[in-house]
This record gives sequence, C-alpha cells and structure tokens, in this order.
Amino acid sequence: MRSLGSDHMISMALLALVSLGMPSLANDSAAELSVGGLTFSRTTDVSLESEELTITPDLVVVYYHFLNQTSNAVTLTVAFPLPDIDLSEGENYVIPANDPTNFLAFETKVNGKPITFTIRQTAHLGEKDVSAALRGASVPLLPVGPDQGRLAELPEITRKNLIDQGLLLQNGTDDNGRQLYIGAWTVKTAAVRRQTFPPNSPVAVEHRYRTSVGVSFDTVLRKGLRDNSGVAREVQRYREEYCITDSFLASLDKLSGNASGNTAHLQERRISYVMKTGANWAGPIKDFRLVVDKQRHERLMSFCGNGIKPISPTALEVRTKDFTPERDLKILMVGRF
Repeated sequence: MRSLGSDHMISMALLALVSLGMPSLANDSAAELSVGGLTFSRTTDVSLESEELTITPDLVVVYYHFLNQTSNAVTLTVAFPLPDIDLSEGENYVIPANDPTNFLAFETKVNGKPITFTIRQTAHLGEKDVSAALRGASVPLLPVGPDQGRLAELPEITRKNLIDQGLLLQNGTDDNGRQLYIGAWTVKTAAVRRQTFPPNSPVAVEHRYRTSVGVSFDTVLRKGLRDNSGVAREVQRYREEYCITDSFLASLDKLSGNASGNTAHLQERRISYVMKTGANWAGPIKDFRLVVDKQRHERLMSFCGNGIKPISPTALEVRTKDFTPERDLKILMVGRF
C-alpha cells in the first residue's frame, strides 16, 4: 500500500475527536458516513466482470458489468445498503439529502435505464426492532430535514413513554430553555430490488449517490498541531489508515506554515467507502478501476492502494485485475474549500 505526494496526494479518513486543548477542532468536526456497493444473495452463477468506481467530494458513481455464466436465467435479491445511523450520535453525521428514507439521493440504472427499488428502513435499540413502537407514536424513524424538530414537539405522554422505553434521550436546551431530545435508536436502511440475469448475458448496473463528506475546519496534520505530543497517537493513526507520507506532510507544511493557528484556512474533507460489502458473486472482480478526483489541483489527497497513478492534475487512478478487496477505502483531502 502506498500514497502519492505533492499535488497528487489523496487520502481518506475519519477524524477522531481529540483533545488538543483547542476545543474548536473537535467542535468543528463532522463525520462522514461509510458507504459501499451492491450486495447480492449468495450465488456462484453470476460473476462481476468489471467495476469502475469514481469518487469526488460531490458524487459517487459506480458502473458494474455482471455476467450470468449459466444457461438458465438467475434471479437474485440485490441490495444497496445505506449506512447505519445511530441517532444518539446524529449531530456528528453528515447526511447529504433531507429525504428521511433515501438520504443519499441514491439512484440506479440497469442497462442504461432507470429502475425502481424499495427502500427498507427499520429502527433498532440494541438487538430489538423498535420500528413499530416508533410508528405507533407517529415518530419518524430518521428525523432529518423537516422532521428534525418533531421530537421536541411530541405530546408529553408520548414523550414520557418513549423515555421510559429508552428510546429518547435528553439533549440540552434551546435558546428559550426548552428541553431538546434525540433518539437513542439506530436506523438501518437499504435500497432493495429483484434482478434477473439472462443466461450467458452481460448486465450493466450503474448507481450514483451524493457523497457524505466529513468536514473539519482544520487538520490535526498541520505542523502547528501535529508537533503537539498530545496528538502523536492521532497523527500515527492518520499515517497508518490513510497512508500519509513524509512527502504529504512536507507539501502540507508549505500550504499551512508553522503558525499554531490555522492562518492558511485549511480544511479537511473525508470520504469513506466500504469495499468489503459482502457481495457474494462468483469469484473476484475481474477488472477493477478506481478514480478519485479532488476537483482542485492545489488540494492535497492520499489513500492507500497499489499502483496509484495520476491521470489529470486533480485525479488519481488505480487499476487491477482479479481484485478481492482486503480493506475499506478511506480518502482524505486537505486544502481550501
């Protein structure tokens, strides 16, 4: 695994909230949602001939080419799992769309034609499915967008019942001193469909969705911060998880200088992609291509991978044959946004 330096750096990371004696770094950090690709019911009949994955701070696009290797039609359940969302930590998540079900604005095509799918969403408190209890109380499973204020507006008897069940937690007060609440449950969501693969025929599947980008209005890798011994473990985690090199840090120092404050106004953007999605097709991905585009050449980027090469002033590419992912992808972009 390696990363590229200078203008062609790309890295992906989840910034842990660290205590630096500078609360603004932690307070200004939001975490990205880790998203992966399609999952299938188990089959040895359908192979994944190729996958092309393109990631930018705005959009993720994936093209698949599948092949039914048999002389009979094969029908499978195909799912696109959206990330689990623990509402007790919901304020720290970046949710790109205000749709409480399709919150990544996911869409898909088969052989170039848009298709419909079913969004399946459930709520869980530990191992218990609490979807029915929430719906019975007229509580949205994922209170985002216009539904965000619904928890504070519940009737008192309903709110007390949910608190007694461990489903609601107190979450401070608003400017008027009114008690606020957050959900204690975890939301599980997937876009699901049935897909028939004709015998001995290729099938092209495309899906795209908005990127959930983690944001920090500074970076712990900046020299003015990373020289603090209190963050040494966090800096080492970045190096290991995102393949941060000395060359990357040298380029970052040119951008940021040595000041203790973030005088260059640098920010982080973090993107996570689950490569090991549990897909159960026959064999490895025969032809895999990854492109990550930082969109502005002066930004720094780094991610772990073999054979990384620049293909433009802003984009890096990885191509490999017979690919079986062994780790998930983490991308870090540092610069001005």
